[in-house]
Formats: sequence, C-alpha cells, structure tokens
Amino acid sequence: MLKRLYDWSMDRVARPSGEKWLAGLSFAEASFFPIPPDILLMPMIIADKSRAWRLALITTIASVIGAAFGYLIGHFLYEAVALPLIELYGYAEKFAAFEAYYAEYGVLIVLIGGLTPIPFKVITIASGVAGLDPLLFMLSCIPARAPRFFAEALLLWKFGPPIRAFVEKRLSLVFTLFVALLVGGFVALKFV
Repeated sequence: MLKRLYDWSMDRVARPSGEKWLAGLSFAEASFFPIPPDILLMPMIIADKSRAWRLALITTIASVIGAAFGYLIGHFLYEAVALPLIELYGYAEKFAAFEAYYAEYGVLIVLIGGLTPIPFKVITIASGVAGLDPLLFMLSCIPARAPRFFAEALLLWKFGPPIRAFVEKRLSLVFTLFVALLVGGFVALKFV
C-alpha cells in the first residue's frame, strides 16, 4: 500500500500543479495545519532535482506568508480561533508560560522554532498573541525557514539518486521515521 501511495505521489509532484500544492501546504503548515511541507518538498526534488532551488524558494515564500496569517490569527482571533487551535493540539497549559518568554526572547524563539521540528504554526500564533513586533516577526521568519528548506534542497540536489534509491528500497522505514519526527516535534513542544 505504501509503495502504491509513494508511486502515486511521485507522479503527482512531478507535475507543474505540484508547485501549487507545495505552496498551499507550506502556507497552511505555518499558520494552522499540522503536516510539514517537507513531505512534498523532498519527493518533488527527488523527482526533478533541476527544480530544487525553485521549490525551496516557493516553500520559503509560502511559509513566510503563512506565518503572517498565523500571526494574524493569534493577534486578532485569539479567543475565537487561536485558543481552540492551541487546545486542540494540547498546548493550553504550556501556552501561558510560553507567552512569558516572548517578552524577552521573541525573535530568538521564532528563529529557533522555524528550524526545528517544533510545529511552526504554534510559533506564529504565539507571536501574534504575545504581540511580537510584526516587522521583527516577519524579518525573523525568513532566516528561520529559508535555511531549513534550502538545506534540504542542497542535500537532495547533491545526493538525490542515492537518497531516492534508499527511500524506495526502505519505504516503510522512511515513513515510520517521518511519522516519528512529526510526533516528536509535537511532544517536544509539550516539554519546552
């Protein structure tokens, strides 16, 4: 089943419409959706490494725009939208303590959060709730997201064929590791 899903995904992401899906997922992940864009970015680069830099740029731009939307959710819709999202993801108790750190370490939190498996939407919404300076926030999002996506692009551009062979040979293991990293990011946030 995983093999069929992988083959279907590789076919779809190689198409020009794959870039729109990548941009949409990148935007959504930075503001409200739990699935990171890496699940599309990586196979898209593996499918066609000549597009690696373009895809990393699309991912970065869409993620930064999505971060602005997450900030707006936190700033203007905390009670109606942000609080239910925070509670849905199980972060309500830690959120109050997390806000206190923003007064002193806001930009640093954005920079670190954007490079780690910690769900970026939590960082963007928290930035809006805490009232982090919007200009500083947006300027922090670029170096927080770009290195991650461009590093993936570089590695896959340089080592793509061996990585693709490894993924195709050990698809179940790769899928399990990806899910573990995704869950680990949410668990790590509970202890931050």
